[in-house]
Amino acid sequence: METVDTLRDLAIILLFAKCFGILARKFKAPQVVGQILAGLLVGPCVLGWISQNDFITDMAEIGVVILMFSVGLESDLKELLKTGPVAFLIACFGVIVPLVSGALLYMGFYGVAPWGSENFYKAVFIGTIMAATSVSITVASLQELGKIKSKVGTTIVSAAIIDDIIGIIVLTFVIGFKNPGSNPGMVVIKTIAFFIVAVIGGYLIYKIFFTLDKKYPHTRRIPIISVAFCFGLSYIAERYFGIADITGAYVAGVVLCSLKDNEYIERKVDVSSYMFFGPIFFASIGLKTSFDNVNEKLIAFCICFVIVALLSKIIGCGLAGRLCKYNMADSLKIGVGMMTRGEVALIVAQKGLSAGLLTADYFTAVILMILVSSISTPIILKLLYSRDDKKSSPGSDDSKIAQA
Repeated sequence: METVDTLRDLAIILLFAKCFGILARKFKAPQVVGQILAGLLVGPCVLGWISQNDFITDMAEIGVVILMFSVGLESDLKELLKTGPVAFLIACFGVIVPLVSGALLYMGFYGVAPWGSENFYKAVFIGTIMAATSVSITVASLQELGKIKSKVGTTIVSAAIIDDIIGIIVLTFVIGFKNPGSNPGMVVIKTIAFFIVAVIGGYLIYKIFFTLDKKYPHTRRIPIISVAFCFGLSYIAERYFGIADITGAYVAGVVLCSLKDNEYIERKVDVSSYMFFGPIFFASIGLKTSFDNVNEKLIAFCICFVIVALLSKIIGCGLAGRLCKYNMADSLKIGVGMMTRGEVALIVAQKGLSAGLLTADYFTAVILMILVSSISTPIILKLLYSRDDKKSSPGSDDSKIAQA
């Protein structure tokens, strides 16, 4: 009976996600916006046809892993290395500004907390949730706009990966101070160890794939083994090093991005992602939304939480972009691209719930932040790029000046 229900849920999700994706495109919005709204409609918040369950959660997780693997495959390794220091600075600003802003927001609602008190840790943890970035929706939007390989696109993806790593380190330190039994220093060691292993092991794996690719070009065995490598490195990253599985997936894609057949691998991987796992992932964001047990103070906090969360990322990452010599338009794109929140924010919130740093009521604020950022980011990015395209079009004033 449970299998039958699962098949029904999948049919509803895929059908509504596709229909709403097409509808979103009709209104000049990215398809992912429609898929998120589809999940909101069929989920507990509106119609209540489907509720989040372990199977959908697992499928959504596979979806985001495959999406990040695909992004890694599309990466230009030389450009990625070139933007590395810039991405690191943007990620640092993208963590520090939301972290401080979130803590100050919580203290503004619930009183200034002395250092080391219970409320102080809760305030810092609210900032930690804000610091999390989920680039998956931004990636899908940039792919749809054809900008994923641009300098700005590469910078956003690189900064988001580094942002997640820094965010996990901050999370572990906060929980570590709250719980003396944990060892925050081990996170730094494990993170460094993972990237050392990834660089050395990745070079050896690349050589193996290079040989296979040369011997069996354009054969299905290469994409199948590639996906196995993606899942394997994702598992190793999270299981043995405490790094998010999406980071392992992205690194796996980067390892293989220089292969001659990388575009062939990407096309094969995109089939399953576009048709099945991707829509489930984006719809699952809407499925998680619920507005039960909400009071006036919590509503006010939720609204302020969302506004501060979005603006702090735009200001922090945009300011870092300007410091790195990006123009104002590109700095704004970087800030907007970094403001999406998703599975990482939910994972951080869940960790806080387990550690006693957060109550279940505040999940409303987190989900609202994810929902608003997930819907607004693709739309704003599309508007920003459309404006630039108009300025650079042959008939525009800027173009005429440039030609003159």
